[in-house]
Amino acid sequence: MTIREQESVKGNDPDRTIISAALTGALTTRDQCEEIPYTPAEIAEDAAAAREAGAAIAHIHARTENGSPTFDTDIYREIHDEIRERTDIVVNFSTGALDAPPEERIEYVEEVGPEIAALNMGSMNYAKYSDSRDEFVFDMVFENPFDEIRRFVTAMEEAGVRPELECFDTGHIGNTRPLLEQDELTHPLQFSLIMGVLGGIPATVENLAHQVRQLPASANWQVIGISRDQWPLVAAALSMGGNVRVGLEDNFYLPDGEMATNAELVAHAATLADSVGREPATPDEARAIMGLD
Repeated sequence: MTIREQESVKGNDPDRTIISAALTGALTTRDQCEEIPYTPAEIAEDAAAAREAGAAIAHIHARTENGSPTFDTDIYREIHDEIRERTDIVVNFSTGALDAPPEERIEYVEEVGPEIAALNMGSMNYAKYSDSRDEFVFDMVFENPFDEIRRFVTAMEEAGVRPELECFDTGHIGNTRPLLEQDELTHPLQFSLIMGVLGGIPATVENLAHQVRQLPASANWQVIGISRDQWPLVAAALSMGGNVRVGLEDNFYLPDGEMATNAELVAHAATLADSVGREPATPDEARAIMGLD
């Protein structure tokens, strides 16, 4: 059976894969990886380099100059403008946070109007455990109640921004059902299947296949593998007809253990796509595949 004939393709393009580059994240720092961009200009330069390496989408968390997370609308606007001066990549803003109120996390989406904005689809324990240290590195509760999800859906709809439905477990996919029944979410749907966060679904190929089976027939989907589990999941998703996300938010390393830049991570994902007979989509091709206006 060819990739084109597989049900797992869903609403994706079997010949072209959309590569997203998650450039910064909210928790990663230069103490961990010196290549992480902080300023709007640095983020824009990385977005342009990722585009040249094969990425169609740049996923953005804003930072201050010292690297702290920020939800400041002016900084998000500056990032957007800096990116647009350099490249045609699709811009995707994060709305996720562990302790910021929802009004802070949606204002910049409403005001700046990226093409896509991430929408976390459920609450969960969110932790990291170190086997070598035999202790939790961090241990938090990631709260995303339905009233907040619905508030974000409405705001994105009114702003003409496509929600990227971030699902850390099977139940998060199921959380779309009442929103579809009430016509708050509308097709086409775009899902991100995040795997490997402690508290969410473990990062295995079997679990990826399970997650994809739960998706609506026409859904666009991408896999987001955390840390070094990323590469086996990327390879599996590409073979299944999926899209993929890489970048320093999720993983610092190439498969050989070498610490990389955002562009190098994208380039390796593009090489893996080529190895299974698929091409990285351009930003305009990605817009067409996802049905973005």
